[in-house]
Amino acid sequence: MTSVSQCFESLRDRGQCALIPFITAGDPDLATTAEALRVLDRSGADLIELGVPYSDPLADGPVIQAAATRALQRGTRLEAVLEMVRQVSPELRSPIVLFTYYNPILNQGIENFLKQIADAGVKGLVVPDLPLEESETLIQTAANLGVEVVLLVAPTSPRERIEAIARQAQGFIYLVSVTGVTGIRTELESRAQDILMDLRTITDKPIGVGFGISQPEHARQVMDWGADAVIVGSAFVKRLADGTPAQGLRAIEEFCRSLKIVISSD
Repeated sequence: MTSVSQCFESLRDRGQCALIPFITAGDPDLATTAEALRVLDRSGADLIELGVPYSDPLADGPVIQAAATRALQRGTRLEAVLEMVRQVSPELRSPIVLFTYYNPILNQGIENFLKQIADAGVKGLVVPDLPLEESETLIQTAANLGVEVVLLVAPTSPRERIEAIARQAQGFIYLVSVTGVTGIRTELESRAQDILMDLRTITDKPIGVGFGISQPEHARQVMDWGADAVIVGSAFVKRLADGTPAQGLRAIEEFCRSLKIVISSD
């Protein structure tokens, strides 16, 4: 499995936009999550974002919150998630980017947590509530272990903060396309396009756009804005949760392929 940066370098060399699906670990169960990772990997995903269920997910909308609640109620814990990743990651082409909140990292201890995820094969880390002012230790420790910390830029971020985030981010910059939490929306905010264009004048690091992207036309719109990656979460989580696990896996496979087609066509 390549690193996050290597994946983006390869895609840029080919003039391609990355597709990054998000799923919640343990919903409906970890065996299905493992198979979902395999399905997404062979259906067009370039990287895969894997959410660790958490009891107070401030950045998550109702679909992902409900998935996290179900996973926690079934006893899904970080140790079991990482053991599943350890078993599956050698089979995958797509780097796994772990999505978790800062409190569980602090509870584990930063270095201990990062060693665990690196040993499992995780290549990237998104911590949506990580204060920029406290990020340096996490970023440097992670880098020493081969894990790249992805930082988020919000539509409300002032330029000075955007510049600071751009300097410190690794792997890629995660541009939040809407104000508020994740979720399925009918249209995207044009403000995200303005920030994306502004970011291009600040940094040459890859930029992924997420939150609210739920349809192939949204993915195409984000690509046409000039994004290096399209990140899709709630729409995948909802499809995987509907019906039986087998039906959910078929649904995310079809959806993943449909998204990849629209961002791969000229």
